[in-house]
Amino acid sequence: MRDGNVDGVIFHTDRGSEHAAARFQAACRHWGVVQSTGRAGCALDNAPAESFNATLKVEFAYRHRFATRAEARLRVATWIADFYNTQRQYGATDGLPPLVYEQQTTAARAATTARYQQLIAA
Repeated sequence: MRDGNVDGVIFHTDRGSEHAAARFQAACRHWGVVQSTGRAGCALDNAPAESFNATLKVEFAYRHRFATRAEARLRVATWIADFYNTQRQYGATDGLPPLVYEQQTTAARAATTARYQQLIAA
């Protein structure tokens, strides 16, 4: 898990003014969050988020009834943390759950960076 570290997270939004505001951009820079904004008129820019939302609805939300919004928030967050990110096989990552894929990618990047730094130092 990230343990609260959001460095390198991509935050994809529409073209709303609140996301373009200087304070919001400064906060993203401060925390290492990469901003991504879709192109005008291009629905494909948001395809990964739309795919996640569809999966959440079909695989979880439509199969359950929630007594309150608070219960829905808690159960959805639990489903994401305990199943979607850790167990569900995901086609875009060669069948790996997102968390496993992220761990492997992070380790590979660290190894590449270390090799590069060794080459520079030599």
